[in-house]
Amino acid sequence: MPALPARRLRGALIGCGYFAQNHLHAWHQIDGVDIVALCDADPARLAASAARFGINRTYGSAEALLDAESLDFVDIATTVESHLHLVTLAARAKVACICQKPFAQSMEDARTMVATCLDAGVMLMVHENFRWQAPIMAVREAVRHGEIGTPFWGRVSFRSAYDVFSGQPYLATSERFILQDLGIHIIDIARCLFGEVSTLSASTLRVNPHICGEDVATLLMTHTSGMSSVVDCSYATLLPEERFPQTLIEIDGSEGTLRLDAGYRMTVHRRHGATRVVAVDPPLHPWAQRPWHNIQDSVVNIQAHWVDCLRSGTAPQTSGHDNLCTFALLEAAYASAAANQASQRI
Repeated sequence: MPALPARRLRGALIGCGYFAQNHLHAWHQIDGVDIVALCDADPARLAASAARFGINRTYGSAEALLDAESLDFVDIATTVESHLHLVTLAARAKVACICQKPFAQSMEDARTMVATCLDAGVMLMVHENFRWQAPIMAVREAVRHGEIGTPFWGRVSFRSAYDVFSGQPYLATSERFILQDLGIHIIDIARCLFGEVSTLSASTLRVNPHICGEDVATLLMTHTSGMSSVVDCSYATLLPEERFPQTLIEIDGSEGTLRLDAGYRMTVHRRHGATRVVAVDPPLHPWAQRPWHNIQDSVVNIQAHWVDCLRSGTAPQTSGHDNLCTFALLEAAYASAAANQASQRI
């Protein structure tokens, strides 16, 4: 994609809901970017966000926004059923776009969005932010620098009983819940750390009787490198100390082991007994609050990465094309769970 000129970038946010407030705070913090307009179909929600962030130009529809504004990008922070329509509109307007995860309702829709943006010559990134958390980035750097040799086994785990439904009540009514909303993040971390996947099997369970979808999932994956990994996630796990929203990681390598434990502590142990323990706490931004600060910091990191990519014309790490691989694993996990954990070739 062509690089943008060295000037302040003009962006607009579509969707002013619960999580979109983190997007707006992060944009305000990133140099060289102005969010010049907001769009939401809910007038009260739109007005509240406009007042909170001092943004005067507001629209009730994406069509009106794209017709009226000259933009470098749109940030689509809406629910999944709107993504195909909104990404298509942005591509037709020749406007680059970030799209919240889950990227699409089907693999067909995901491929359509990627192809549409490619044909239009506009950049597309999926807001797959978990790999941009400070502790995950620290793990990634340790692995890439060969601190434990060649990984041969890994586990990426997210287990909690946090009430996510109070802020996002629609999650309780979705027939697909934890894998689509949270598990896709954990799968993406596994891809980021361990590489692509050749086979996968999965099981799911609904423990909470008051929701429609699954709230527990476990995946066993074989990667193209030959290593194995386990991805597990739960919103039904009652712990003496709530870990939300921490992702815990275990990696065994040919020269040692790495553990990312609760409390943002990373331990790297090497052959012959050399052990390094590092605090990898995420920063607490002035607008952030615990325990969400880890995720909130990752929003700053991924959006800053997006700006860098726009300015350089390089593909984002979590481009639409890249996310097709993560989305394929999500679909394979649901297919495996429906077929009594039958192994799926990717």
